[in-house]
Amino acid sequence: MLSYRARRRLSLLILLVGLPVYIVVAVTLANWLGARFGRLPIWAEAALYVALGFLWVLPFRSVFRGVGKEDPDARRD
Repeated sequence: MLSYRARRRLSLLILLVGLPVYIVVAVTLANWLGARFGRLPIWAEAALYVALGFLWVLPFRSVFRGVGKEDPDARRD
């Protein structure tokens, strides 16, 4: 299990590097689907982006869990 500090750094790395890469992949996938099957209806395109938005975070749930809270290992004076 990762420490709080390691999870915090890893989550920052994921958000600053991984998320922009994933956005490019998602837009490329949507464009590929549009080129292959014709322009998707707006509701289908919105559903695709919402589904991909939830899908990217699933593998990283354990990394992001509790990162916004205080460090549980920090000393309290």
